[in-house]
Amino acid sequence: MSLVPLADLPDDARVWCFGADPEPGPDTAGRLLEEMRAFVSEWTAHRKALRAGVAWRSDRFLCVAVDESAAGASGCSIDALSDRLRELERELGVSLLDAAPVWYRDAAGTVRSVSRETFRALAARGEIGADTPAFDLTVATLGELRAGRLERPVRESWHARLL
Repeated sequence: MSLVPLADLPDDARVWCFGADPEPGPDTAGRLLEEMRAFVSEWTAHRKALRAGVAWRSDRFLCVAVDESAAGASGCSIDALSDRLRELERELGVSLLDAAPVWYRDAAGTVRSVSRETFRALAARGEIGADTPAFDLTVATLGELRAGRLERPVRESWHARLL
């Protein structure tokens, strides 16, 4: 079985994070996690089981991690992950693979996704600043995720260049 708790994976495990838009309700989020756990349980690369885990963060972000020390995720296995996510997008009515939105937490604490243009406009109006929490979906390792690099102030992430 490939599925393991994220806590059992090393810090150098490779991570992919996907933002769900619109925000899925509890039933949809539960189904998304259930479907992804089933996928990861059978996930392979070159017929070798991948040791991987799945997490749901901030009610909006699906994170998939794989320990590549035994078997690395290949192009075909990553394509299989993307294909499954596309299927789930259609089935559940949420976008998961759109890398264009900028994700941040507004003053009320709500996670939002906007275009880069809108993010810049919000910054120009003073609604977003250097201390605004932003979500960096480019985190690459489980260690980064554990260190809180998924959500951090704009000034500490690539989002700062949008201010």
